[in-house]
Amino acid sequence: MTHEFDTVIRHGTVATASGTMDADVGIRDGRIVALAESLGRGREEIDARHRLVLPGGVDAHCHLDQPVGDGLRMADDFLTGTRSAACGGTTTVIPFAAQARGQSLRAAVADYHARAEGRACVDYAFHLIVADPTPTVVREELPALIDTGYTSFKIYMTYDDLKLDDRQILRLLAVARQHGALAMVHAENADCIAWLTEALEAAGQTAPRHHADARPMVLEREATHRAISLAELVDVPILVVHVSGREAVEQIRWARGRGLRIYAETCPQYLFLTAEDLGHGYEGAKCVCSPPPRDVANQRVIWDGLADGLFTVFSSDHAPFRYEDPQGKKPGGQEVAFRHIPNGIPGLETRLPLLFSEGVRTGRITLEQFVALTATQPARLYGLHPRKGHIAIGADADLAIWDPDRRVTVRNEALHHAVDYTPYEGMTLTGWPTTTLVRGQRVWDHGEFLGRPGDGRFLRCGRPEMARPKGVEPAPGAYLARRPGGALAALAGRADPPSPRHG
Repeated sequence: MTHEFDTVIRHGTVATASGTMDADVGIRDGRIVALAESLGRGREEIDARHRLVLPGGVDAHCHLDQPVGDGLRMADDFLTGTRSAACGGTTTVIPFAAQARGQSLRAAVADYHARAEGRACVDYAFHLIVADPTPTVVREELPALIDTGYTSFKIYMTYDDLKLDDRQILRLLAVARQHGALAMVHAENADCIAWLTEALEAAGQTAPRHHADARPMVLEREATHRAISLAELVDVPILVVHVSGREAVEQIRWARGRGLRIYAETCPQYLFLTAEDLGHGYEGAKCVCSPPPRDVANQRVIWDGLADGLFTVFSSDHAPFRYEDPQGKKPGGQEVAFRHIPNGIPGLETRLPLLFSEGVRTGRITLEQFVALTATQPARLYGLHPRKGHIAIGADADLAIWDPDRRVTVRNEALHHAVDYTPYEGMTLTGWPTTTLVRGQRVWDHGEFLGRPGDGRFLRCGRPEMARPKGVEPAPGAYLARRPGGALAALAGRADPPSPRHG
């Protein structure tokens, strides 16, 4: 008997960012080749009756096996992290190749490839983190890497070993504009955080709950406004990552009202955690992340932003550190002051079920919005669409089959990461993926992980259309950036601007 397809998924409700339809999905050679009411036989048949067939999730902000220094170590490498992703319905991840100061950007990328190769179970691309924008990095390495498929990079406005000043940020935004890359910005005011931290420590207030006191919303608001202003000067879109607070949301709405292309991302911790979760003694260290969770009223603001289109993407910001670990939340095996607790919480596997249960099932967002926020828009924003994040003929057969009525109580022991806790322990969620396929191959099926280390492929990203400048009535700096050989292009690679002449 001949088979027209390698796999046919039958009788499911197929959902995309634009609508739903009852259809069979035909897969051949790892790609979707047919969508129809009734398809011919497949070598393998999957019955999706009473199930949703969704694009596999694209988690475009996660940290896996990222070097962090100071004797610390992330719990998840590319094997455990991508295993966890697959079991939660995510089929593509984009973690960070992080440059250390004094290191070349190319060396950081080479090191990160060595960490990923032979271990990833789902497909992956890389963002860059630029911590040392030397003239060589800005003029040569970064443009060359953008040309070869690393088309997004992250800029930090906080953390002593990562933060850049405004002049350095402007140079990198100029590179993004000239070479078609997307700049991501972690927006918090580092100097204000340092000042508040010193004051808190002087008063003996060093418990994990004071992490939130050292990073109030006003500092996120100020840095978000400054990042927007710098982007406006250069006339380049940016993505403000892990937006936590209503005050930053107000700045993004203000920028959109001015016609600026400012994109925004948020994460589960800002919907489901509050600053009170940092207040349970040292256990609060489990929820230390930056920006910190806010309050219940603020959660409603973030939900509104997901519903009305303010947020472009919904990511996990998975940054996994074990709690009972001298390389994790207890550095050196000790309970330490909040400034020394490594920032980050796990969330790769729970990202999609949390948003589906409390977003789609409650009616806060539609199913189409869920697909857009978690798969289609991340793929578009980072140059992977339509290959990823979409159900259409020609796309990779990255699919997640969901039981929308399955009730699951979150227990860390049932998750597949290498972290010893989840901040969502005990939550009962409705809706969970039962089967996940990466390029047509099942990697998760009814409670069994079937993926194999090394089956995940590295993805080179295209230049995203969403990173295109407006190019209309630009500010003077943007005008210079657009002119061939213009002044801003020349300044992009300088270590310092030319000194003024006197007399």
